[in-house]
Amino acid sequence: MDFNDIKGMSAQIKTRMDTLIEHVRREIAAVRTGRASVNLLDGVQVEAWGSKMPLNQVASLSVPEAALIVVQPFDTSLLAAIERAVRLSDLGLNPQSDGKSIRVPIPSLTDDRRKELSRHVHKQAEEGRNAVRQVRRDANDRIKKLLKDAKISEDEERRALEQVQKITDEHVKLIDEVQKRKDAELLGH
Repeated sequence: MDFNDIKGMSAQIKTRMDTLIEHVRREIAAVRTGRASVNLLDGVQVEAWGSKMPLNQVASLSVPEAALIVVQPFDTSLLAAIERAVRLSDLGLNPQSDGKSIRVPIPSLTDDRRKELSRHVHKQAEEGRNAVRQVRRDANDRIKKLLKDAKISEDEERRALEQVQKITDEHVKLIDEVQKRKDAELLGH
């Protein structure tokens, strides 16, 4: 094994961790803050044409004011299905149809609800950090096996382990920043 293989492993680890970060970002972005955002409805699946489809593939979404999302179906025959999907989502929203579009008012958050959402954000961030650490563990195990199999020297092992730790630290810091930003949004700090 040469240095390029370890570099390749580092690139692979970084890619896996980047994917995890994106997942955490999406999960945390979907947490409602009392302000309307089309991302809030990203997880809503609509029963359309015999299959479940993401809401943004069957309708256009807009935010005409801070506490309102307007859903404009591409096909008005889907109005009832869209309304039902938004109502049944676990977002606690109460959509209203006017026959052409669906208005989704975003209720303001109580202090208790803000704290509950903050705890949820912390839980998602911790799950993300744990997933990043799992990638680190897998990589470290592979590196230690390379040393055991005499494919790399102890110096190469040390450098590779340090590189993996550096990548891990960077990704954990990114998750911490996403969590802090969302907390500031939720709790108004």
